[in-house]
Amino acid sequence: MYKNYLFDLYGTLIDINTNEWKASLWKNMAVIYSLSGAYYTAKKLHNAYDEYLADEIKSVPAEKYTTTPEPLIEHVFARLYTEKGVPCSPEMAEYTGRVFRALSLKYIRLYDGVKELFEAIRSHGGKIYLLSNAQRIFTEPEIRMLGIYDEFDDIMISSDEGCAKPDPMFYRLMLERHHLDPKETIMIGNDWITDIKGSYQVGLDSLYLHTNISPEIKGELLAKYQVMSGSLIEARKILFPEE
Repeated sequence: MYKNYLFDLYGTLIDINTNEWKASLWKNMAVIYSLSGAYYTAKKLHNAYDEYLADEIKSVPAEKYTTTPEPLIEHVFARLYTEKGVPCSPEMAEYTGRVFRALSLKYIRLYDGVKELFEAIRSHGGKIYLLSNAQRIFTEPEIRMLGIYDEFDDIMISSDEGCAKPDPMFYRLMLERHHLDPKETIMIGNDWITDIKGSYQVGLDSLYLHTNISPEIKGELLAKYQVMSGSLIEARKILFPEE
């Protein structure tokens, strides 16, 4: 039995559907920026966003990652104002980012069995950690809204660290920060590369969940356990068979 349980978030604990390419999103965001004096058409805003995001990725300091850099998306939202001569506070940039997220969102909900799995882990003395490729300005409000923020012993989000799964550095940061023994730690996720191959590279066992938003498996699946139904209820039975 493991002592430490590292979880991916989206596609593992949270079922989410967003569309950042739909025309209505960029049309509405162009209106939001223009109302603040940063005048854009929808197309020019989308193009500028892509350009500034690429710049942010390039600007991540090399010492923060080995393979997969992760930018701070709020810097992009801020620059979309400042390049038009409109001052932007950190609070304004974060709020704009959350509006963007809300407008891109079709639905968000917990998968069945999340809280029951957490309860089983706690009842066996385990610790629960979140290791997510995400932006904090999106993710923290979402996990608070869904009622699981306080379930974690620590939350590590890629935007805070400058690197993302499957980068071994991201995994090692969590292991080193909490002095976790890899032999006592398991990664649970829905992506055969970022969650499973990434954790395998730092010596962790893993449990793979094939959920509705898992990418297609195109190579060897290196997970110790597999739940091809994506069911967290089934995952709980695998991890705690005596229950």
